[in-house]
Amino acid sequence: MQEKIIILDFGSQTTQLIGRRVRELNTYCEIVPYNKFPHDDPSVIGVILSGSPFSVYDEKAFRTELKAIRRRLPLLGICYGAQFMAWENGGTVEPAATREYGRALLTEVDSTDPLMQGITPGSQVWMSHGDTITNVPSDFKIVASTEKVRVAAYHIEGENTWGVQFHPEVYHSAIGTDLLRNFVVGICGSRQDWSAESFIDTTVAALRQQLGDDKVVLGLSGGVDSSVAAVLLNRAIGNNLTCIFVDHGMLRKDEFRNVLHDYECLGLNVVGVDASSKFFTELAGVTDPERKRKIIGKGFIDVFDQEAHKIQDVKWLAQGTIYPDCIESLSITGTVIKSHHNVGGLPEKMNLQLCEPLRLLFKDEVRAVGRALGMPEHLIKRHPFPGPGLAVRILGDITPEKVRVLQEADHIFIQGLRDWDLYDQVWQAGVILLPVQSVGVMGDERTYERAVALRAVTSTDAMTADWAHLPYDFLAEVSNKIINHVKGVNRVCYDISSKPPATIEWE
Repeated sequence: MQEKIIILDFGSQTTQLIGRRVRELNTYCEIVPYNKFPHDDPSVIGVILSGSPFSVYDEKAFRTELKAIRRRLPLLGICYGAQFMAWENGGTVEPAATREYGRALLTEVDSTDPLMQGITPGSQVWMSHGDTITNVPSDFKIVASTEKVRVAAYHIEGENTWGVQFHPEVYHSAIGTDLLRNFVVGICGSRQDWSAESFIDTTVAALRQQLGDDKVVLGLSGGVDSSVAAVLLNRAIGNNLTCIFVDHGMLRKDEFRNVLHDYECLGLNVVGVDASSKFFTELAGVTDPERKRKIIGKGFIDVFDQEAHKIQDVKWLAQGTIYPDCIESLSITGTVIKSHHNVGGLPEKMNLQLCEPLRLLFKDEVRAVGRALGMPEHLIKRHPFPGPGLAVRILGDITPEKVRVLQEADHIFIQGLRDWDLYDQVWQAGVILLPVQSVGVMGDERTYERAVALRAVTSTDAMTADWAHLPYDFLAEVSNKIINHVKGVNRVCYDISSKPPATIEWE
């Protein structure tokens, strides 16, 4: 049985980082809504409460019953989680005199406490809170303080229950990994046996049990997520898997042909479908990015459904959905950042059941699984590419001519990254076709043509990203090639926005 840590999500923006840090300790974890604790799951060895955008005294604050968890399982509350446990046990939580965001240093530490072992005064932590615990119950022992926060960490005596006001999950908390290791390994007793290899073993076994002899159709996109999902499913059910790769007309230049060849080399049973005319027709005149995503998401399902009916007795639709897709499409607070075609847009009466073997993995974990499956490196290192393709890199309405222009510009940019040995240093890159025209001079004549923006970012999991600091000489070369070789473009810009506040894609 795969032991796990359960993270109860109260809506924090960094809940997913808690999960990543736990998994970096080779311990499996699952993030579930704050009120959906799996009480009947015997594999749970510990519980972490996340932060929240609410104050504990707000009427709309997320609250949960912890009586069945406390004293039975080790428990760690982070920020709101720590405040919630103090507040519900009779402590006092109040607005801080001054909000504290950013770096802070621990001034007092009880290094004899199991959670604080190896942590010393002067250690840097990261604060992000507007409330503070001003009074704790008598059985709450303060085990760490900062200059401004007296209750930076506490231990409920007689229990394996702790709370910390700071955020050990963020990189800026220098002792964050040490503290989480003390909890996950030292207190919860994790065997630290979760890895890409163990994920493959348990997932293949689970897929065989889930799917039995049923036939599955999988929607390939050409990206690493759906490719890894396909190879994983192929290992589990073999010939019962049929992969469908749809060309919606907005793939990269020559991508349909090249990707089909890659899949055939992997031994996958792949059906290629050119549905570009269908998608261009349905997207005609549409400018709203959410409508574009919904139309393309529904279009994919429509095509899958048609192809599935050509295969006898297909019962499952598999997708390469990963965790950031789910997080951005709908958070616990109900706020949509942006819809993903493999999360939103599904019809209410879908004829196929859904199978998503990678749903709880982050992108770097998907790549680790791909390597463990023996997939070629050029597929594993392939940059993420949005399911709607170039449709969300064309601001405004979609036309075949705009797609052609963008494909040519994008090809020059991506090939340039490869030629300059920059491709593997970048998480994701592409070109955006802007809905503006600008004046230029070419051959002593005035031009009035389109502008494009280059976008390249560095990241580890797509939850946050920084713009890639590419060499000026490289950018100059790419700009010149695009302007000289792509008819209809006379200006090239470079996007230097980070995520947040921007997103990686423009739409």
